[in-house]
Amino acid sequence: MAEKLHTESRENALQRLMEQYEIPVHRMCLVYLRDKELARDAVQETFLKAYLGLEKFRGESSEKTWIMRIAVNVCHDMRRDRWLRFVDRRIPLDKLPEPAVTADYSLTELTLDIMRLPKKYIDVVMLHDYQGFTVRETGKMLGIPHQTVISRLKKAHHLLQISLEGGTQT
Repeated sequence: MAEKLHTESRENALQRLMEQYEIPVHRMCLVYLRDKELARDAVQETFLKAYLGLEKFRGESSEKTWIMRIAVNVCHDMRRDRWLRFVDRRIPLDKLPEPAVTADYSLTELTLDIMRLPKKYIDVVMLHDYQGFTVRETGKMLGIPHQTVISRLKKAHHLLQISLEGGTQT
């Protein structure tokens, strides 16, 4: 895949990456940032950084892993911004982009419960369960050992199970 990026023109590579990954990147940014405008900014920033870093892509991971890692970093940077700490950035679920399948009540509740998890658990759930990355890919994107990903997934799943059974997350 790295060869494909390096043989295409930069503009063609960017166009292809945007066509392939814009929707999943946008959805993930929405969940992380909980604000439509910030998510749009994060998507633009993600693809700008990808464009500027095309020559640095070595193919040690898939293109999707590389793009999603950039998006995670952009979202983390935006969340760290001091201004965001003082503003309520939560958005209602009806403002999120339409899912590929019709959501039912349990899916809505699960999404809300995921969004209530501590950030470190949201990260692993979003990347592993929602985006379908392997434990190793998730660890690589988050810069943590794969064993930490496994333990965070177990804890997140446990908290979600408690919440779905009518308890509260701890």
